[in-house]
Formats: sequence, structure tokens, C-alpha cells
Amino acid sequence: MTGAAATEDLEKLKYPTGRLSLIANPTDQQIRGWIDQVAELPKPFRAAVQGLDDEKLDTPYRPGGWTVRQVVHHVPDSHMNAYIRVHWVLTEDRPTIKAYDQAAWSALPYSLTAPIATSLNLLEATHDRWVTVLRSLTPDQWQREYFHPEDQRWFKLSDLVQIYAWHSKHHLGHITGLRQRVGW
Repeated sequence: MTGAAATEDLEKLKYPTGRLSLIANPTDQQIRGWIDQVAELPKPFRAAVQGLDDEKLDTPYRPGGWTVRQVVHHVPDSHMNAYIRVHWVLTEDRPTIKAYDQAAWSALPYSLTAPIATSLNLLEATHDRWVTVLRSLTPDQWQREYFHPEDQRWFKLSDLVQIYAWHSKHHLGHITGLRQRVGW
């Protein structure tokens, strides 16, 4: 395999649904679609890990990537942070959000060894509350902004919902792609 082909293959493993591309001024219909994608994630996410034993859960989804277990723990961690960010944006004027070190969180003992059931339940509960909030937002609220210190830029809530609709498919694709490649 040539260097270019290997790089392309690694890119597909890293980004099974493609890289994120934000739409600057989404329609109400697009926003509702992204909310629906966020709402739907817990069920296929749980199905994607159904029947996996510890050995399979401790398999990286790609060379140098997180294990399936780490991905399962990461998604609710990330989505809880997003849920809280939505509340900051709705209750504060253009807040600077708190960033967190995702790699460090995924390296904590819990992320490396804990059973996944609690994180699957946490994902369902987080999405239940989060989607209720997202579905209640007005057009003006979707324009509210927050500053992300890692990215050094402003994001609107309409950006956040796009990011997490993509994030949902992205990590689900890591698990389902691995299962398909190895025949689980």
C-alpha cells in the first residue's frame, strides 16, 4: 500500500462519516433534522455494542485510536458537556465555555476499564433532557453565541447542534465500521 493510500484509509477510519462541515445559516428544517439525529443516537449506539465482550470492547476502532469502551464512555461525557454549554448560552450573555481534555478523560481508569452499561444509560438520560431543551429553542436563541477557548472562535447554538449531530454519527461509525471490518 502506498503512503497516499494508507493515509486515505486512515482518514476513512478516523472520519467514517466524513469531516464536519458547518452550515453558516441553517434553515429551521435543517436544525430540526440535526436535533432528530441527536435524539435518535442512544438506540443505535446501544445496538452497536450489543453482545460485545470485554476483549472486543477493548479493541481500538483503528490503529492508534480509542477502544470501543473508551468511545462508549466518551460520547456521554462529550454530550453532557454540550448539554451544559447550551444552558450557559441560554442563561449568560456570550459566555466562554469550559473546554476539557478529551484525551485525558478517555485515559482515566474508568474510561479504560468500567462496564459500559452506566454510560449507555447516561447517554439516554442526557439525550432525553437535551433534546427537550433543543426542541424548545426559538429562532433567536439558535443565534446566541459562545466562545470556545480551544478553537479561539465564536459558535452559535445552531453550530453546536450541527457539531453534535455529526459527533453522534461519527462515533457510531467508529463502532459499526469496526464491527463490519472484523465481522463481529
